[in-house]
Amino acid sequence: MAARPIASATISFGLVSIPIQLYSSSENSQKVRFNFLSPDGGRVKQQYVDPKTGDPVERSSLIKGYQFAKDQYVTFTTDELKALEAEATQAIDIVEFVPVDQVERVYIGKTYYLGPDKGGAKAYKLLGAAMEKTGWAALAKYAARGKQYLVLVRPVGDHLVMEQLHYAHEVRDMAEVPGGEGDVDATELTLATQLIEQIASEEFDPSKYKDEVGQRMLAAIEKKVADGSEITAPPEEEAKTQVIDLMEALKASVAKSESGPKKAKKPTRGKATKKAAGAK
Repeated sequence: MAARPIASATISFGLVSIPIQLYSSSENSQKVRFNFLSPDGGRVKQQYVDPKTGDPVERSSLIKGYQFAKDQYVTFTTDELKALEAEATQAIDIVEFVPVDQVERVYIGKTYYLGPDKGGAKAYKLLGAAMEKTGWAALAKYAARGKQYLVLVRPVGDHLVMEQLHYAHEVRDMAEVPGGEGDVDATELTLATQLIEQIASEEFDPSKYKDEVGQRMLAAIEKKVADGSEITAPPEEEAKTQVIDLMEALKASVAKSESGPKKAKKPTRGKATKKAAGAK
């Protein structure tokens, strides 16, 4: 089934305007979603309640407020909020180009595929080819749904992808996270490197991995729909004893890997596949 665009936009590149269409890069139709039901089987509805009186409050009567101190709010009307929102120009306005490998993955949020719209194929191909040749990616501002997003447009094969980025103030400083203390032992490093190489692959192939929990849930749902049977949980596995001796654990891991089935010869390193849109 052909992908359906979720929005239309225009890439602004100097005086060049490239009409494009946005496509979702992820497929959510296979995800298992549950609804809350009452004991008699009816689906319950969400209701807003006044905490002081306990009376229900209609959605149309709700007021948006920002808490600036404990239990103190400054409120905004719908018109005031609309005046503050970004104008939805649907323009992806390129502001600068940066080396694609300099954008840390921690900044990357959601990814969209971009395809040319009517009349934009030639310029679309040209922009992609130019970025591929130079190794640069485009940083741009994109206004949609009342918000302004920082995005990165880069080529992947014959296509362009747009990655929504976090702003700098939204990314936590890694220095706040403990990094561990102590030196790396040379012998342990050799064993750890050997273990990595034994189970390494030259290419990323996500098709090898399945959502096992999701598949179990779908199978259980189909079984319940068919015969109304109850679901029984599998017995819990006993917690494995923690291995304290790092050297012994590495030696055992290497030995186990060596005794296992031999892997096929690694292919020659090549370019990433088109599906690896999130890879750098």
